Amino acid sequence: MIKHLSVALRVTIVSIVLLGLIYPFVMTGLAQAIFPRQANGSLVTVNGKVVGSAIIGQLWTKPQYFHGRPSAAGKGYDPTATGGSNLGPTSKKLIVSTKTTIAQLEKENPDANGPPPMDLVTSSGSGIDPDISPEAAYWEAPRVAKARHMSIAAVNALVAAHVDGRTFGFLGEPRVNVLELNLALDGLKPQ
Repeated sequence: MIKHLSVALRVTIVSIVLLGLIYPFVMTGLAQAIFPRQANGSLVTVNGKVVGSAIIGQLWTKPQYFHGRPSAAGKGYDPTATGGSNLGPTSKKLIVSTKTTIAQLEKENPDANGPPPMDLVTSSGSGIDPDISPEAAYWEAPRVAKARHMSIAAVNALVAAHVDGRTFGFLGEPRVNVLELNLALDGLKPQ
C-alpha cells in the first residue's frame, strides 16, 4: 500500500510540475514570441491609452456611434461571464425581449430601411461579440450620418472600408468590427 501511495505521489508531483508549471510557461513564452498582440488580448490603443479590445465587444449607446450586438454576458459585455442567454425559441422572456429590442432599434433608427438585421436583435453565443454584419452597419448608417452631420454616402464608404471578408475566404461570414469602425468615425488611428 505504501508503495502505491509513493508512486501516486511522485506521479502527482511530476504531473503538477510538468503540466501546471513548465507547460503553461512554455506556451505563454511561445505565444508572446510568435503572437504578442493576440497573447496580450488584442488591445487597441489610441495615443498610448487602451480604448478596448478588438476581440471583445463594448456597449455603445450614443447615436453618433455604431452599436454592437446585444450582450447576454453578465451585466453586459463582461468577458468574465461570457455566454448566451440559453433561452429557447418558445421562451416568453425571449419573445418579450426580442420585441422590446426591435421596438427600441426602430425608435433609435427611424430612417433605416426595413426591419433591423437579426444580429442587432439577438445576442451572440459568447455575449461579447465585437462584430456586426455589414447589413447591420448599413442599416445603422442613416442614424450615424444624421448624428454626425455627414452624408450617408460618406458613412457607407467608411463601413465598406471596414468590412472584413470570410476568414481564409470560406470560413464564417463577412463582418465589421464595431470598435474599429467607431474609431475611424472619430478619425482616430489605433496603434
